[in-house]
Amino acid sequence: MSLTPQKTTNSPLLSVEESRTRQGILFGLVAYTVWGSFPVFFKALHGAAPLEIVAHRIFWSMVFLAVLVLLRRQLHAVKQTLRDRACLLTLCGSTLLIAANWLTFLYAIQRGEVLQSSLAYFITPLISVLLGFLFLRERLNRLQTASVALAFMGVLNLSFHHGSFPWLSMIMASTFGLYGLLRKLARVDAMVGLTVETLLLAPLALLYILVLKTQGSSVFLEGSLRLDLLLPLSGVVTAAPLLAFVGAARRLRMATIGFLQYITPSLHFMLAVWLYREPFSHGHLVSFLFIWSALGLYSVNAVRAAKKS
Repeated sequence: MSLTPQKTTNSPLLSVEESRTRQGILFGLVAYTVWGSFPVFFKALHGAAPLEIVAHRIFWSMVFLAVLVLLRRQLHAVKQTLRDRACLLTLCGSTLLIAANWLTFLYAIQRGEVLQSSLAYFITPLISVLLGFLFLRERLNRLQTASVALAFMGVLNLSFHHGSFPWLSMIMASTFGLYGLLRKLARVDAMVGLTVETLLLAPLALLYILVLKTQGSSVFLEGSLRLDLLLPLSGVVTAAPLLAFVGAARRLRMATIGFLQYITPSLHFMLAVWLYREPFSHGHLVSFLFIWSALGLYSVNAVRAAKKS
């Protein structure tokens, strides 16, 4: 008796939405891990003032992105974005927010306040969740709500043990949370949008660099090989994770982005305590445990959701 071959049932292909989510998570992991190592890189720029570093970050990011745009033949898309008034207005807002974030971060790093930076990016996910709730009508289930509550308690504990209101942390958290929201709303390719952002500020950045040179206040090309190499490299280091972040923001819910962001402050926290020997109190430990418990709950929820799909 001949047997009719049985068709094997393969697992269904990932839906477009699932594929986008996986891509978004990968982009997010890359972005937040690179950002987590930023204190090491930017501490190596000691000797340069924060505003000069920001100017170089903007200018060299523009150069790096312009080369990528030309190689990918996206110059026409950049021109179209510059003609789109609504999109351009949104990108003007995101440009100002990210520049303010960079400047505040560098100021904190140069003051030896890596823990302030850590606190800022522990607060940012809460702001992302709040913005998603207020503007994008995103909702959280009970497990997610519990994880947000745990994270909130951890942040409150960190704020309490800081000894004073953490203005630097709040500025960094607010500007970056709003930046993520605006880039999610801007219907533009990640690289094209970031190129436009840097183009908007590059003339001012270059002007500031030239003014410093004429005044003799610049540290660039003044005999320090370390700074001559690292200042232009700051453009690549700046643009690459931002591209990954925007790719993640376009593919993920604000709440998911918010919890991925815990990677960066966790790395900052470990660098502050283990490498830079900043004080690590019992209060810091309690907050750290609260926040990682929140991540654990959120991960359990994500695994359950994946099994049901």
